[in-house]
Amino acid sequence: MTTTTPPVTLDDVRDAAARLKGVAHRTPVLRSRTLDALVGAEVFLKCENFQRVGAFKFRGAYNAASRLTPDQLARGIAAYSSGNHAQAVALAARELGTTAVIVMPEDAPRSKRDATAGYGAEIVTYDRYTGDRVAIAEALAAERGLALIPPYEHPHVIAGQGTAALELLEETGELDALLTPVGGGGLMAGSSTAAKGQYPDIRTIGVEPEAGDDTKRSLEAGRRIGIPVPKTIADGQALHTPGELTFSVNRRLLDEVVLVSDDEIRDAMRFAFERLKIVVEPSGATPLAALLSGRVSRLPRRVGVIVSGGNVDADRFARLCAGGE
Repeated sequence: MTTTTPPVTLDDVRDAAARLKGVAHRTPVLRSRTLDALVGAEVFLKCENFQRVGAFKFRGAYNAASRLTPDQLARGIAAYSSGNHAQAVALAARELGTTAVIVMPEDAPRSKRDATAGYGAEIVTYDRYTGDRVAIAEALAAERGLALIPPYEHPHVIAGQGTAALELLEETGELDALLTPVGGGGLMAGSSTAAKGQYPDIRTIGVEPEAGDDTKRSLEAGRRIGIPVPKTIADGQALHTPGELTFSVNRRLLDEVVLVSDDEIRDAMRFAFERLKIVVEPSGATPLAALLSGRVSRLPRRVGVIVSGGNVDADRFARLCAGGE
């Protein structure tokens, strides 16, 4: 009988946590009696909008970058991202004394592009609807001799992202369910590894925007399914197919995926601002949207939520909360 070793284990997540100690923030876990009453459960919000660069992505980027050899660091790092991973790699590179070149879509939110440049990275843009960001980044890395750190297709990135769930569970103890946004699948894969590695019966629930349901379709089909690049306010989840490595983890550990509309995401952003006094970007608000809209069936008693980020500029935040784009 043969067994397959998983690409990421609970020990890998714990090792990443040790590497990130004193570098990444240990973000707060918020509670709200109003939220508990509305959804009929005890909800624990792991607020990665308070993480460095404003999102969970710094965890995985630093964990991967800090493992590069001195020679690799001397030559620099390449990455591709719609925004949060871009900032995370740029900051990780600066922390480690190296340079970064980031491939970003032309329509990435200006606040994310400006922040990436502010950390010292060089930005190369492309059209997300016609260009292949992976091919562009791989060509750049090969041409310049750079180490490529992808946003989710890397075991060290996945392990780093899982430290958010690890910290949440250290604070709350056993939970009945864990809700996490799903884009490329790295946060979900790392979170599921951390959660089910400790509590095998925990129910792991991914949340996608309705227009970007590639992971839900893929799980139902039992293989990776591609869709047209979705148009959604959740720009961090505007992907056309799950990652190969992340899907290999999520097809084993992810129990279900629920979908939320852009309007439900807007409502969740408003709720977070008005009742929790926090700013959450659209992708980060999707799990909260799933709870508030009743999209999760048979909601158990104790529920954890990864609020993945808060990178949205003031003007766009105001437009979104008012019902616009």
